[in-house]
Amino acid sequence: MLRSLVPYAKRARDVLYPGPRLRNFDPVSNLVTEEHHVGAAAFPVVDVHTHLGRWLTPDASWMAPDTGALLETMETLNLRTLVNLDGRWGDELEANLDRYDRAHPDRFCTFCQLDFEVLGRGGPDDLVASLERSKRAGAKGLKVWKNLGLSETVEGRLLTPDDPLLSPVWEAAGALGLPVLVHVADPVAFFQPMDRHNERIEELLAHPSISQSHHGPAVRDRLMRSFENVVASNDKTQIIGAHVGCFGENLSWVSRMLDTYPNFWIDTAARSELGRQPRAAARLVERHSERVLFGADVFPIDPQIYRLYFRILETEDEHFRYTRPGAHPAEQGRWYVSGLGLAPELLEKLYNANARRLLGLGSPVVGAVDDPSPAGPEATP
Repeated sequence: MLRSLVPYAKRARDVLYPGPRLRNFDPVSNLVTEEHHVGAAAFPVVDVHTHLGRWLTPDASWMAPDTGALLETMETLNLRTLVNLDGRWGDELEANLDRYDRAHPDRFCTFCQLDFEVLGRGGPDDLVASLERSKRAGAKGLKVWKNLGLSETVEGRLLTPDDPLLSPVWEAAGALGLPVLVHVADPVAFFQPMDRHNERIEELLAHPSISQSHHGPAVRDRLMRSFENVVASNDKTQIIGAHVGCFGENLSWVSRMLDTYPNFWIDTAARSELGRQPRAAARLVERHSERVLFGADVFPIDPQIYRLYFRILETEDEHFRYTRPGAHPAEQGRWYVSGLGLAPELLEKLYNANARRLLGLGSPVVGAVDDPSPAGPEATP
């Protein structure tokens, strides 16, 4: 009987509310706010979080197939140096160094990676030897992916960042002068149930493979403790917490880490959370101005997204979308952001001086540049 009433209930609903369904909801704000177009960064940029290699592409082609075109785009955006995190090891590292660092000195800086499966065939000494070879080849740092702590295993158990087997690796990185850029875990919402309370549910439904809800929040908490253990135990190793210290949702945690550990740095890559809390984010950058690095994590390089990031950092614009035009409104969460309005002296450190000091790239590039694009406030709905 109840089942037979369903068609009637549906028709009644359509009569009472004939409008769009909630899943198609894409409201346009009625606020009239100032909008500043930022065509290029205010200072030359060292982007410490880019992917230019070929291991992340579906057909093993280079992420930037035309280096000449890439360099032209870099000039347009005022990107001085890109840190390529895709060096891997061995022959792949050599190929990346040949294509980028050696062909275009000071414009590219490649990090190596480690093959943790080596632990199952040998031991920590083999990883240290790989790191030493990568350093001799020309790698400027080490990138550690989030698979460490989530999927890497050794002898049938999960390998976490603070596993004693890895202690010689972190120590060796410090001795070799290689900064370690670490991505641990993922956004908090990825570890939460995919239900009506999840603030990134649309993104997760569109890309269910990125959900870590099967692990649960407790696993993420354990990973963050593991990460802190590594930072605390290796004070001679410079460690960069990718994506706003891997915890952009909790700037108090990030600030505590920066206060507590002088060897801890963060990059700003791919976390709109900064623009969701602009006053707190600006205070964080001001308090820790010597150890915040610019990162975008945009691949392939997209000028529109870079300009959005510049706008978040440089302007005081309020309540604007952080996604590229035409993107789904909830590409990384259904919210708007506001600008941090950082002072020029903070921008200069964040954009280049801190990274050049950390990576040993020589004297910082100083001086602002003229934005070649039209700028200035416009009233926009």
